[in-house]
Order: sequence, then C-alpha cells, then structure tokens
Amino acid sequence: MSKAVLAAALLCASLPVGAADLMPLEQRWLGAALPVLAYSRSLNLPIDIVVQPQAGPNDVPMAMGFAGGRCKLVLSLRGNPDAERQLDGVPAAQQGELIEAMAAHEIGHCWRYAQGAWHALPAGFVEVNEETADDPSLLAASKAMRETRREEGYADLVALAWTHDRHPGDYGRIYAWLEKLRQDQPVARNGHDTRAWVRLARDGARFGGAGKPFEDAAPLWREGLLGDD
Repeated sequence: MSKAVLAAALLCASLPVGAADLMPLEQRWLGAALPVLAYSRSLNLPIDIVVQPQAGPNDVPMAMGFAGGRCKLVLSLRGNPDAERQLDGVPAAQQGELIEAMAAHEIGHCWRYAQGAWHALPAGFVEVNEETADDPSLLAASKAMRETRREEGYADLVALAWTHDRHPGDYGRIYAWLEKLRQDQPVARNGHDTRAWVRLARDGARFGGAGKPFEDAAPLWREGLLGDD
C-alpha cells in the first residue's frame, strides 16, 4: 500500500499524524488493519488512532481505550520487544490477516462501548452465584476479572467472525493461532482466558453468513456465557 493511500485512509480514521510520520512497522500494522477501520467508519463508530511515541514496559502492540466518549485504538510498537512476538513463526506473507484479526478484536471492544453495553450482560442474563470474602477489594477484583473476560470473549468471537466472512480460506489457520494463544494461560479464568468462547467457534460455519461480525458473534457469546459462569 502506498503512503498516499495509507495517509488518506488514516485521515478518515482520525489519525493525528500523517503516513510520513509512521515507522515502516506501524505502516504495516495499520495497513493490515485498514479493512476493519473502513468498516468501522461505515458504521460511524467513534474511533481515533493513537500512535505511541514510545511503548511502556507493559504495553501490548495494539489495544483499545476509551476517553471522552470515543474509542482510542492505540499502537505501541516503537521500542516494544513484544511488537512481533505474537507473530513468531508466521511467514511474513501470512501476517496481514492475523493483524487484521487483532484489529477486529479491538474494534469489537469499541462496538460494545459505543452501544453503551460495556461490561453489561445481554438481556435475560443475570449473575446467580454469590461470592464471599472478608476483603471487599477481593470481591471487586473478581468481578472486574469476570467482566474483562466476558468482553475479551466477545472480542475474540468478533475477530473470528470477521475472518470467517472476509478470509474464509484462512479461517482454519487463524483459528489455530488464536486457540494456541489462548491456551497459554498463567491463571485459569483470568481476564484473557477466553477458551470458553474460542472452542465454540472451531467450526466457523456457526457464525452464519450475515457478514455482520458484531451481530454474528453475539449468539456464540451468549452460549459461552452459559459455559463460562
């Protein structure tokens, strides 16, 4: 993708710098994410792109944040030793679809936020198990972890639904990559333990053919909520 095309596309996505200011690695990641960003723009999602001038010690390469009623797609690639670690072992020619799936995952978070549903259970779902602890902060931390895990589960399904619709021939390998990534959990049921949802999507046909990844992910997300909690 030429710098001119990238700059024009990113201008539409509210990026505060031009393509000439981006490092080649940032251009490659944003270029791979452009189909997701263009789709999001067609839905009028309030997304800004933030390119960190220097990654912090715990920053992931791509993340979603929220501020002022808008979503912030944050790239932390400069000086980040983990920038390409998630793509280790993947041939360069096959990395674009993986980065695109990561972007779809993050935009799934934005969709939930824009719908006013962030950390909310879908209609008809309530928490029925009651936790007890002498320290209230432990209960708050446990609740926050559950809410994060649910959102991550939804976002993983959005990434897979997007892949199934836009890159059906690559679905198997991208699913295998995500499944392997989620199998490596330091603590079961932590905020990124989305295995309850990922295993439901082994057969991509379960997403149907509507071509609307945010909606297509919802039935499996609800099914996974029953299995997770």
